[in-house]
Amino acid sequence: MRLTTRTNLAMRTLMFCAVNPGRVVRKQEVALACNASENHLAQVIHLLAQKGFLHTVRGRAGGLMLGRAPENIGVGDVFRTFESGLPFTECFAGGENSCPLVGCCRLKCALAEAVEAFYATLDKLSLVDMVQGNCELEGLLKVA
Repeated sequence: MRLTTRTNLAMRTLMFCAVNPGRVVRKQEVALACNASENHLAQVIHLLAQKGFLHTVRGRAGGLMLGRAPENIGVGDVFRTFESGLPFTECFAGGENSCPLVGCCRLKCALAEAVEAFYATLDKLSLVDMVQGNCELEGLLKVA
């Protein structure tokens, strides 16, 4: 399994905001700390804000901050936001599935179970679990 760059950037952005609580952070700061392009990051921030994970502030003193408390941001929810539109494999794609084994393949069931287990594991975690007590992460992402 491989996550999309967007999901990876979403989690990095949320962790950046979480280690800088009460502060409006700039997209440029996040991009620099997370080794991301500002254009790509802008798309991720837009979706995170639409889903309420982030609050954005426009204008000269604008930027972004968490839209809710880190303990109320589920890692599974974030992953589903960015990954759920992409089928894990061709046989999960519904009408676009052209696999000749679709009617008898047992692998599809095993993969579906594995994907459910993956999300079940992530559903047990919140953003606070990713950042609380993580001094190394804080050292990398904390704005002076």
